[in-house]
Amino acid sequence: MKKLVIAAFSILAVAAPAFADSKPSDEEAKKITEALAAAGYSGGTMEKETEGSGVFEVDDAKDKSGLQFDIKLDKDFKILSVTRD
Repeated sequence: MKKLVIAAFSILAVAAPAFADSKPSDEEAKKITEALAAAGYSGGTMEKETEGSGVFEVDDAKDKSGLQFDIKLDKDFKILSVTRD
């Protein structure tokens, strides 16, 4: 059993960096900001999904009333989903 647990943690330790998100480029960040502003949101922390999905994610963006949302955008910077925090 102990060997199984060690093996599982070893696999996770190697695989975890492959699934880490990255920061969008300056140009991508500009387009994300423009798309959010057009929909009435601002701020938040931007990430680019690295699983090959081409999806961007903005955590804790705020609307005009100050409520926080997590927002996903596709590779063309169109909003896919908005989830209230």
